[in-house]
Amino acid sequence: MSQFAFESLILKNESPVWTLTINRPSALNALNSQVLGELSQVLDIVSESQFSDCRGLIITGSGEKAFVAGADIKELADLDANAGKKFAELGQKLFRRFEDIRVPVIAAVNGFCLGGGLELALACDFIFASENARLGLPEVTLGLIPGFGGTVRLARRVGMAKAKEMIFSGDFVGSAEALQIGLVNKVFPLAELMPATLKVANTMASRGSVAVWKAKQSILAAYDQSLDEAMRTEASQFSQLFSTHDFKEGTQAFVEKRKPEFKGH
Repeated sequence: MSQFAFESLILKNESPVWTLTINRPSALNALNSQVLGELSQVLDIVSESQFSDCRGLIITGSGEKAFVAGADIKELADLDANAGKKFAELGQKLFRRFEDIRVPVIAAVNGFCLGGGLELALACDFIFASENARLGLPEVTLGLIPGFGGTVRLARRVGMAKAKEMIFSGDFVGSAEALQIGLVNKVFPLAELMPATLKVANTMASRGSVAVWKAKQSILAAYDQSLDEAMRTEASQFSQLFSTHDFKEGTQAFVEKRKPEFKGH
């Protein structure tokens, strides 16, 4: 296992699944400029390793109280309109990189997941939550709106009407309601959250990683395409896999009734 040196993050390479922990427990893991900068560095590291030993990424928060309790309000308070736009564009670009990363990314939400924290979780492929989780976009209570993709991704996740209710009110939802509306995929007791998430991530990591990546590309593309365009994208991604080692290995292993040894190419 490898561990990388950051001031506000903990990145562990526990091949094949890596774990990223937002580590500012005294500030409920709130996002500030330092955290955002280090998150960008993490993406560079994972991207460089994506063809080797990284087959999945879990993002969680330090401690038992919070995943990420939003952005650092002290930093926001000093911004003007121009600086605010640049800050939003920085966060949007960063979180889009998490959305586009080659491997499955799972948010393991432990406790408060608010504002920028929920926007980070929404940029992951899906969310698992602890029973004590509280999720919301309370920016309107500060006279703002979500700026890191929250108004876009929440509506796509839970539907426009529910997204409007949550964003216009700024209210939080508990884990049970989050599960009911499709915001999170599963809910676990806090002590079981990481073991259960690791189990799912390791299952996905054992599959053909190129196939998982192509499936992810196809699913993401469907949101911005017509039905016919999305079908053509799926057919293209499907066809590209026939020239991969993993396809040949997977089919041969099936015929030989053995476990496949995927290589990621």
